[in-house]
Amino acid sequence: MTQPTPSHSLHATRRSILVGGSALAVASFAGWPGHASAAAIDTDAFIKLSQELTGKSDLDADYASRMIKAYEMIGKSDDIAALADGYEDPQLANEIVAAWYSGLSPDPESNEVITYTDALMWEAMSFTKPMGYCGGEMGYWAEPPAG
Repeated sequence: MTQPTPSHSLHATRRSILVGGSALAVASFAGWPGHASAAAIDTDAFIKLSQELTGKSDLDADYASRMIKAYEMIGKSDDIAALADGYEDPQLANEIVAAWYSGLSPDPESNEVITYTDALMWEAMSFTKPMGYCGGEMGYWAEPPAG
């Protein structure tokens, strides 16, 4: 009795194996399908992410919106959306926290100050105030601080 011949056969050539292996290597090197396919992040999601990263619940939406625009300018909005979706990127998380604390644009090519007096560093450094920012009426420094 003879064996039935399959109606379709898988015929792998050396060329098809090399092409398939090369495509797989390129895809893994490029991080596909990775986090690059994440959608851009909106202000509410960025604020929620920033609240988790900074531990602060009263972050300003206007500042958040300006930060998102700066991240878009440097091509990191998809990375931030992925971070918000649970992808781990400690360096980017630290950059976001640094932007909130310094008040500076996260774009290294920009000199934009997103906020100065409302930067989180002033809360962390309760012993001082922003330079050029009045701490009270004339002579307020003569009395010890309240609290």
